[in-house]
Amino acid sequence: MPPRSRKVRAYDPARTSTALLAQARAVREAVQGLTSGQYAAPTRLGQWTVGELIVHISRQIKILPQALALAVPTGKPDMTPSRWALSTVRIPGLFDEDIQEATAPALDPAARLEMACEALDAALADGIPERLVLIGTGSIGTGLVQGTMSLVDFTATRLVEIVIHADDLHDATGADMPLDRQALATVTRLLADAFAEKVPGNSVELRIPPYVAVQCVEGPRHTRGTPPNVVETDPLTWLRLATGRTDWNAALDAADLSASGERADLSPYLPVLTGFQCR
Repeated sequence: MPPRSRKVRAYDPARTSTALLAQARAVREAVQGLTSGQYAAPTRLGQWTVGELIVHISRQIKILPQALALAVPTGKPDMTPSRWALSTVRIPGLFDEDIQEATAPALDPAARLEMACEALDAALADGIPERLVLIGTGSIGTGLVQGTMSLVDFTATRLVEIVIHADDLHDATGADMPLDRQALATVTRLLADAFAEKVPGNSVELRIPPYVAVQCVEGPRHTRGTPPNVVETDPLTWLRLATGRTDWNAALDAADLSASGERADLSPYLPVLTGFQCR
């Protein structure tokens, strides 16, 4: 029996806006506590330094105000958050080009982040209006447009960027990097939905308490009781698995992940966000 079509998740505008502003504020405060010497420290993102990672976060935050400054597209959105997540396979090289261009002028990374957060505060001062925005693989205005998305959905994708990279900054610097609860919930659900879209089916239940459970992987579908194939993990481990920061077997060995059933090995389908992988 083919899997049932999934209902597209709706994100609450007020909660999504509040979460993005709160998470941006948390990252900004953490970065203000870094020294200039820490900017040159390596990260788990290939050759990126901490300073370059901060610049990237700043640019990803600024994309939302930039998108709002453009004319409002017409019609219906042709991109969902799940489709955006799965499309990141195309863009890892563009991230490096983005950073090379962005770090050319001599501007302190913390100052860049401060400017980006101020622009975000102004853009979302009145909440998230009901409108469409153009989205692309690079900075808005480069012509690398993928399609249109509702503003609230696009705001959810900015949460993915800032939550994942906040964890990267914590890993690189040890700085206290609190994750806003609503931000973490939104990103966890978005990446679980994207995984279920990537590997549709009903034979495995992926549980990420307390936020979400989805069914995935083709095979026999259970109708009642506990399904025969169950995978369960915590939200932060899931985010790291979904972005290639944590290896499946390493998570199992650390008891951060449990998997039962002959179809419960999800490692062949990970990561979800291939453009975000450690390189």
